[in-house]
Amino acid sequence: MAQKSSLVKTIRPLCERLAAERGVELYDVALEKEPTGLYLRIYIDKEGGIGLDDCEGYHRAIQPKVEQYDYDFLEVCSPGIDRPVKTDKDIALALNSLVSVHLYRPQDGRKEFEGILLRMDGDEVALKEGESERVFPRKAVSLVRFVPDLSALEDGEEPVEIG
Repeated sequence: MAQKSSLVKTIRPLCERLAAERGVELYDVALEKEPTGLYLRIYIDKEGGIGLDDCEGYHRAIQPKVEQYDYDFLEVCSPGIDRPVKTDKDIALALNSLVSVHLYRPQDGRKEFEGILLRMDGDEVALKEGESERVFPRKAVSLVRFVPDLSALEDGEEPVEIG
């Protein structure tokens, strides 16, 4: 685990510099073990959303800069519409929006809650569930994730972009 963390810390500055050069935002860098091998995943984004051409161009540019590091597969992708809420920018976007909160341990028999994000800081995450407010200690929360609004698809409209 420490090796993975160290490698991500080494690679992140390379990814940030390239993102700035290409006019995209580096969302995250992750090294993840899967049955098929070790994946170096670089998540990028930009205003209006990221496209396949953006990911392909970034992949071609970053690959020579990271090929000497120990991983099996390189992926460059969008964080997705259901992206995790991690940064201050994400929190600002997620306020008053529908999110899901995942806990490390069950509370009231559940580990996942969905509601409107009222606040999220270093101490707590607060959701509005129906008419009530539910507050979780930040250290009990494993993940906060955007919940995509797919109602526009049902109406035949274009989906709304996040970020």
